[in-house]
Amino acid sequence: MSYETLQLDKDRRGIARLWLNRPDKHHAMNAQMISELHEAALALSRDQAVRAVVIGSDGPIFCAGADLTWMQEQQQKDKVGRIAEARTLSDMLTAINSMPKPVIIRVQGNSFGGGLGLISAADITLSADSAKFCFSETRLGLIPATIGPFIWRRLGEAGLRRLIITAKLFKADEAVRYGLVAEAVATDRLDEAVEAEINTALEAGPEAMAAAKALITAFSQTPDHSAQNETAIAALASIWDTDGARKGINAFLAKTPPPGQTVDSKSKRAFYPSKTACLIFRTKLLYPCGKGRYCIAPDISGCGVVVAQEPSKLLGPVRTWSAAPKFLR
Repeated sequence: MSYETLQLDKDRRGIARLWLNRPDKHHAMNAQMISELHEAALALSRDQAVRAVVIGSDGPIFCAGADLTWMQEQQQKDKVGRIAEARTLSDMLTAINSMPKPVIIRVQGNSFGGGLGLISAADITLSADSAKFCFSETRLGLIPATIGPFIWRRLGEAGLRRLIITAKLFKADEAVRYGLVAEAVATDRLDEAVEAEINTALEAGPEAMAAAKALITAFSQTPDHSAQNETAIAALASIWDTDGARKGINAFLAKTPPPGQTVDSKSKRAFYPSKTACLIFRTKLLYPCGKGRYCIAPDISGCGVVVAQEPSKLLGPVRTWSAAPKFLR
């Protein structure tokens, strides 16, 4: 796939990086970029080798929103023409929103207008803590209508009332509070944070992630709670029949690593102790507990020892050592 307004790269793990590439226009979206984003989203959705997608850009601005020339062209169109142009943007955001794999947005700089619609269509957004955001449409006498359904689902009514009516400029920490951004980190830690989310995604089953996203979409389109319950029941019944579920359950019962799980050697190392240790520590994993200590913590993945990056997320140790147990040496 070759694009003029985007740059697409894939690595051997199946991570696709889709970069906005109009630096002279601060990565503002015009008709061509919208079309290419739509095309790329559909192609990456079909590509079974792709496990997750990261969308980002380079420079001081993540996305300046709508391209001014494109807006001027829309101004000259009649109502039918404007509806058609708006639909292309809506369809592109829908394609990104419904991709059957995790979509991570990497925000290294400020973002405005339609750029926030792009952020809202993704699953996880990580931002530099120096970034600023603005739904700037009302300053131009417009409203963020086409991106409205996506930002509504992300921010809710209270967030929209606070941010879109007056076109308030807000900082990254506020974006986290409103739910637009999952985490804001120092700029020099942004790629590290993105990589951590990638590694988490690589440990989940592709079919299960796709089904989970489909279920969330069904919930958002089905406000009736009884219908949501029925949708959830049907979704669970369906996922049991997938190849990924069968292999995953069999691996759990056999106490072997789940199929398709990828562990980055730079962040995690997998070990397997002796059979005796497996019997003693079955259904447990050994983690470092800080300051060189090790602990046994509850886990469901069976016999195995993993050096974990974030032991703070564990349910709590049941035993600790000042050095690694003998079966690790």
